[in-house]
Amino acid sequence: MNPWSSNQTVDANRLFSDFGIEPIGEAAQGLPDAPSFVRRGIVVGHRDYRVIVDAIRNHTPFHVLTGFMPSGLPHLGHLMVMKEVVWHVQQGGNGYVAIADREAHAVRGISWDKCREFGREYLKALYALGFRGTTYYQSRNERLKDLAFEASTKVNFSELSAIYGFGPETSLGHAASAATQVGDILFPQIDAGPAPTVVPVGLDQDPHIRLTRDVAHKLRMFTVEDRGDHISVRSKNAPAEALKAVHHAFTGSKKYAGHVDITGLPHAWVDEGVREIEIAHGGFGFYPPSSTYHIFMPGLQGGKMSSSVPESLFGFYESDKSVRKKVLAALTGGRMTLEEQKRLGGEPDRCSVYLLNLFHMLEDDRELSDLRRRCKSGEMTCGQCKKETLERVQAFLMDLRDKMDAAEHLADEVE
Repeated sequence: MNPWSSNQTVDANRLFSDFGIEPIGEAAQGLPDAPSFVRRGIVVGHRDYRVIVDAIRNHTPFHVLTGFMPSGLPHLGHLMVMKEVVWHVQQGGNGYVAIADREAHAVRGISWDKCREFGREYLKALYALGFRGTTYYQSRNERLKDLAFEASTKVNFSELSAIYGFGPETSLGHAASAATQVGDILFPQIDAGPAPTVVPVGLDQDPHIRLTRDVAHKLRMFTVEDRGDHISVRSKNAPAEALKAVHHAFTGSKKYAGHVDITGLPHAWVDEGVREIEIAHGGFGFYPPSSTYHIFMPGLQGGKMSSSVPESLFGFYESDKSVRKKVLAALTGGRMTLEEQKRLGGEPDRCSVYLLNLFHMLEDDRELSDLRRRCKSGEMTCGQCKKETLERVQAFLMDLRDKMDAAEHLADEVE
């Protein structure tokens, strides 16, 4: 899978079965109040999200991070990740957003000036949607660069080839951008301290998550293994003093060459104690990052939503005339004739207009349910639905633009 491609089909079932992504349902049941993108089946999978649910429920520290590659202006296709990040911040998460200008420059050849121009628009949109937290450009974050370099020492080109399909034609800059992405995902734990971290992404971005989880493990001094009748704390690259500290911290433990065995304590307690010792001896103590995965909203003309197909989406500052034309020309799930529509009803699950409401334009589940009912019963025509949806889109964009304009100074302050 190539996370930089805009023209790929993601096989969700294969990702779940081959790469260990779990369905979100059981984990999300623990949320005090599940958001609409979970309730409506937009976020479908996760890795290790239960630790985030626990942090939300228990009001303990956690981070949420995502990044945006500024290869163009933000548009409808970016809205879901933005909303997911904002929601997690509202639940108490420490918010982080990276503007991936090094990636855009290396992978897409975007000039640094354009990266800055586009990045500014992403930041305005995020702040307008309610984001509060830390934002940065990859190219200007020195601590990130140091962390990315450290991460690169734990990755070889064979691994990158296996994960991303890199070959002899892949530039070193492109390969380095993968290490920078690892640095981005781990950066909140450097900046604000080790804590569970969730990264909301589309299914196509899972390679970055898999790589980062592997690197986070490799950068730990110890592994903490539950052996059934005891917990084994095994040194990977820990200094001798750190291993001694583990032994002294747990009364009754037994120290051997390279590991300490502990009985009578839960794995979680030992894991936290070892993490604190590791940090005290100059280690990272990283938690492996968690992730959530959302499906993609189809384009307004059906098929993929892509900036290379302008009719498939609209930008946040696009003219009212253009937005109106695109929404009214959108592909629907209606029947061939009005008589068939009234007799058979529409097919909302095949309708880009209905899905636009499901993903973004109708917050109230009851209103969405009523829209679906009117469509399926034949009570509402596609033309009427488009007009109602256009009104919602216009109101949304007007409000968003006003807030983006008001947040302009915040975007200008980001280094």
